[in-house]
Amino acid sequence: MNEYELKVFDEVTDWKFKITKRSGMVSRFSKKAQGKINGLIPEKVHQVITESIKAMVKTTLFGSKITTNKNQAVGLTLADRDELMRRKTTVFQKTALIEGAGTGAGGILLGLADFPLLLSIKMKFLFEAASIYGFNTNEYEERLFILHVFQLAFSSDEVRRKTLNEIENWEERKQTLMEMDWRKFQQEYRDYIDFAKMLQLVPGIGAFVGAYANNNLLKHLGETAMNAYRLRILTKAPEL
Repeated sequence: MNEYELKVFDEVTDWKFKITKRSGMVSRFSKKAQGKINGLIPEKVHQVITESIKAMVKTTLFGSKITTNKNQAVGLTLADRDELMRRKTTVFQKTALIEGAGTGAGGILLGLADFPLLLSIKMKFLFEAASIYGFNTNEYEERLFILHVFQLAFSSDEVRRKTLNEIENWEERKQTLMEMDWRKFQQEYRDYIDFAKMLQLVPGIGAFVGAYANNNLLKHLGETAMNAYRLRILTKAPEL
């Protein structure tokens, strides 16, 4: 490793420690409450929600695959890629902030529209991240990796630790992970963002909450994606 890669190795190590720490009491209480609520929802409703989000995500993945510039980082060093990733994260944070403020100011109907709009922004961002770090999203395994990065960012303690282990050992695990657990994917994501998104529907504060929440969610996703791809590069460099 060169000097910069050694620095990145230390940063990734710190990041892994941070995301595997036990969540705070409020987060654990919220997750327990969400679990009870989910237990009261009929199975058919869970199935409908799961299939809806699965279809929504797959549509977004297809669109992002077409619109992403796959050659934007050819020949760049890891330091250059990290800097490009930071700039890209800032751009997407602003996009998410504007979208959250607009839908938050529009009341319940537009507030409900925020969910698919924000989801599409996040997925598009992850395709950009994969391209920046030199991974080919035309390959099914790379699109599956994107979903694991998403799940790593927005999940409970137990699922987060399990997903990190799969990402750390991706070259070995990808052969056996040929499909997402869509039920877990959608439930973990909804449980993670529900509180903030419910406040977004409150008249008078919806625009502020929507902008603030979306900005922070994209910032968190950016940090997660950057370090997940750095981890893969340090483990086994892709073809650049």
